[in-house]
Amino acid sequence: MTGTDQVVRYAVEDGFATLTLDSPHNRNAISSALVTQLLEGFERAAGDVAVRGVVLTHTGNTFCAGADLKEAVDADPAAAADIRTQWMVRLLRTVLELPKPVIARVDGHVRAGGMGVLAACDIAVAGRGSSFALTEARLGLAPFVISLTLLPKLTARAADRYFLTGEKFDAVTAERIGLVTVAADDPLTATADVLTELRQGSPQGLAESKRLTTAAMLAEFDRSADELARRSGRFFDTPEVIEGMTAFLQRRPPRWAAEPSAPAETTGSAGRATEPRSAE
Repeated sequence: MTGTDQVVRYAVEDGFATLTLDSPHNRNAISSALVTQLLEGFERAAGDVAVRGVVLTHTGNTFCAGADLKEAVDADPAAAADIRTQWMVRLLRTVLELPKPVIARVDGHVRAGGMGVLAACDIAVAGRGSSFALTEARLGLAPFVISLTLLPKLTARAADRYFLTGEKFDAVTAERIGLVTVAADDPLTATADVLTELRQGSPQGLAESKRLTTAAMLAEFDRSADELARRSGRFFDTPEVIEGMTAFLQRRPPRWAAEPSAPAETTGSAGRATEPRSAE
């Protein structure tokens, strides 16, 4: 892949822009190119008065596989992690602050950072064959930054289970625990039905309604995003993360040390009540 490759497609039809993640070589992983082009697409949609909302979807069998670990390993771990976490904060805030509804249409796998992007969307439609997992703990990480969008959507017990175990769950479970709005046999038709309903609202009404539903999450971004980004960045050059990412790329089980060696914490921690935390 070169720096000029298009990994996000943009199209407008019947008043809605569609942003399509199209990076099959890395299963639509969160790379510098993908984030840059997504931000450009959202900015373009925000500035087009003919666009009423945005559909975020994908090619292939994966909506988003999380961080591009190949890109992460090839760079200086600490510096690359800092850049990635800042990009993730910006991407999630962009989705939340966009004055138009964002509808995710998923028909495949969603992992790690992709879960945070999905949770940032206002409405999420998933095909019944889709699967979801928060795999950070299995890499020696934690879902720091993406918890800012995930924790407000998930039930508390579901967050406990899936943050800690990293196990996969299906679309019906995702609907039950609040991650997706609709688990559908035909996500294309189900999304079209949602768009039909959204067309009944005025642009002003949609924008102000979205401000109400995202206000608490954005307030938590203001309180906790910088701290969570710092915590995430400090983890990326620890031995456990290096081992976890190396094992993942080598397709082998990680060899964890007998005693965990997490980096030292600074003061402050986001509480469950306001639901912060996350990772890429």
